Amino acid sequence: MTAATIAATVPPEQTSFLKSKWIQLLLGVVCMMAISSPQYVWALFTKPLLGELGVELATLQVTFSILIVLQTFFSPFQGYLVDRFGPRLLLSIGAILTGLSWILSAQVHSVVGIYLTYGLFGGLGTGIVYVGIVGLMVRWFPSSRGFAVGMVAAGYGFGAILTTFPISSTLASSGYQHTLTVFGYIIGAVGLLAAQGLRMPDAVISAVKTAVAQASKGVAPKTMLKTPVFWLMFAMMTMMSTSGLMVISQMGAFAKDFGVANAMVWGMAALPLALTIDRVTNGLTRPLFGWISDRYGRENTMFIAFGLEAIAMTGWLYFRNDPLMFVILSGIVFFGWGEIFSLFPSTLTDTFGEKYATTNYGFLYMAQGVGSILGGPIAALVYASTGSWLPVFGLMILLDASAALLALFVLKPMRASYLKNA
Repeated sequence: MTAATIAATVPPEQTSFLKSKWIQLLLGVVCMMAISSPQYVWALFTKPLLGELGVELATLQVTFSILIVLQTFFSPFQGYLVDRFGPRLLLSIGAILTGLSWILSAQVHSVVGIYLTYGLFGGLGTGIVYVGIVGLMVRWFPSSRGFAVGMVAAGYGFGAILTTFPISSTLASSGYQHTLTVFGYIIGAVGLLAAQGLRMPDAVISAVKTAVAQASKGVAPKTMLKTPVFWLMFAMMTMMSTSGLMVISQMGAFAKDFGVANAMVWGMAALPLALTIDRVTNGLTRPLFGWISDRYGRENTMFIAFGLEAIAMTGWLYFRNDPLMFVILSGIVFFGWGEIFSLFPSTLTDTFGEKYATTNYGFLYMAQGVGSILGGPIAALVYASTGSWLPVFGLMILLDASAALLALFVLKPMRASYLKNA
């Protein structure tokens, strides 16, 4: 079944309504919010699952690694399927898989079962939706891709804010099995309903009357993968992913070592307060820097944002024993990190065109998977071998600063030369 066949089954008046790019953006945000919980609220389930399964934390955390790796490493294939069969069908499947991953997780009683349900189904389902939505938005908003991708990426960041407290409350009152079942149905149903309205733009709407689009209407993945400019973007996204995912995965550990985890700030414990603020800034930065990049250039914006994270990480390290500064600077760190999910897909589509946008971004998104390995277990090994978080922070600051300099002094001229020759 092709995208055209799917579209033909929709009544004309409904199709006309759904041709609004703002309706498409709204539906994309809803889809992203629906599939964000498996990643962002996983920590709430670890304690009850440990009690039920009787395994070590490290063994259980393999579930989260499976989720992220499958979400990213399979994204080129998932992107190809979305391009081939259309967003409505594939994103419906992705939403169903995501909800099913929780529903089935409630029924299993072994760690392998959790790997195969929460990890496998959740990773495949969320990956299809994430890559598919990003690929769709860069087509619907050719002149403001940064803003549009930033908005849907913000939906992924903000979505868990709506579910964290209800899930936590249901866990306390009804247990993890009931919670997984109920919210599995909810996130699956919300994502499935929103996916029914998603459409590819018409050729006329999709046409981009800019020099960039005329120069690069659509570069196939096999051609893109042979270009140095793609691999430079891949390296830069890996650098930024590594630093951000190091913070996400290790924040509890280094906050405890710095002696600030349970210190009180504004009447709240520093660590949960910082995590709450981080989710807000991580969401806000995506559409904001995306909008800035639409007006002032992708690479110029990268230089500012990546440099901001390097500075914030340096300050964070310097004030590591100050609870108030720990909370404030953690928010700034995420404000300088989250925009990678709007800047990189926008830059990629500007460079290689719309025709294969979803599949092409799937290859670039694999950098997030590489970053999860470097920022997670590899960073933990560096800490274990040195007994200090200072070398880990030093490496992350170096990666951030290097990515900022590469954006302005290497990527910008390289991409301009590529587009000129294209």
